[in-house]
Amino acid sequence: MKLRFETDAGIGTRATLGVIVLETDETLEPEFSRMMARDGVALYHSRIPMVPEIRPETLARMLADLPASARLLPSSLDFDVIGYGCTSASTVIGSAQVAEAVRTVLPGAKVSDPLAAIIAAGRALGTARLGFVTPYLPEVSAQMRQKLEEAGFEIAGFGSFEEMDDRVVARITEAAIAAAAKQVAKAGDCDAIVISCTNLRCLRVIPEIEDATGVPVVSSNQALAWHMLRLAGIDDPQPQFGRLFARGLAAG
Repeated sequence: MKLRFETDAGIGTRATLGVIVLETDETLEPEFSRMMARDGVALYHSRIPMVPEIRPETLARMLADLPASARLLPSSLDFDVIGYGCTSASTVIGSAQVAEAVRTVLPGAKVSDPLAAIIAAGRALGTARLGFVTPYLPEVSAQMRQKLEEAGFEIAGFGSFEEMDDRVVARITEAAIAAAAKQVAKAGDCDAIVISCTNLRCLRVIPEIEDATGVPVVSSNQALAWHMLRLAGIDDPQPQFGRLFARGLAAG
């Protein structure tokens, strides 16, 4: 017996989003599943090859693999926004180059990455002086610091776990991350705290850090999810994920 059926517009009636996740990343997808849980918002994931060692040369290699990873997203969908989930590689490769690589496959989609999202978040929050926490080796942290300074931010305080193995980064405890953020905030007169790296487990401790320091927290996953939603026209406030989620995109 052949059964009758009807069709509708599918899941993404408000927005269809795709995110390219590092092979080694263990944190982005669980955190995104919480922040993107909105009616009418469809989120799809692809993966991109990455070795565990986070060095400028290993990060730069991903540029060539971005089109293939974008091509693994469902071809039947019209994506509103594609996110590339690596802060350090976005810094090394450059946000413009990331977007260009993704658009070779998905020319109609807007593109974001954690570095571009952190900059957009800082502007939306009206911040100027950042406390900056990373897990990276000094040469990677220095490159990102330079990018933030070029975007007009001052680094008021800085600290790094200086860990090169992404498998270890994923095991850094939430308590250690919260303590590091508070320590960096205390060391400098900052008006926001940036916690960089999509593999650091930040989402659940953002409210704790904001309460303790009195300033907004911007993490890589939180900023990327916020930026992708805002680029897609989804302005739902979600204050449980930090002060950033009460903001829209800054004009210009």
